[in-house]
Amino acid sequence: MVTITAGAEKKIQELMAEEQDSVGLRIYVRGGGCHGYQYGMAFESKIGDDDTVIEKGVVKVIMDPQSAPLLQGTEVDYVDSLQGSGFAIKNPQAKTTCGCGSSFSA
Repeated sequence: MVTITAGAEKKIQELMAEEQDSVGLRIYVRGGGCHGYQYGMAFESKIGDDDTVIEKGVVKVIMDPQSAPLLQGTEVDYVDSLQGSGFAIKNPQAKTTCGCGSSFSA
């Protein structure tokens, strides 16, 4: 369903160590952005009964039932380059994406 690269796994572990009661990283899609949908990420303190959970090592990635189908086949990576650092989402379902990489159309 969703692939977490080794680089993303390591960075999520580092960031989770700083959070007090985090059980995982929630990745979600919401309406907005310049192409209709926008990605979001937040540390989560609980997992809902209808959430989809993917485990990579000790890292848990959590998705709500509305976001999970839109994230099908997505790869989450962590990029550290001269242009900046951050999570990069590669979604094969995205027909068009914004230059910022945080919004797309399906």
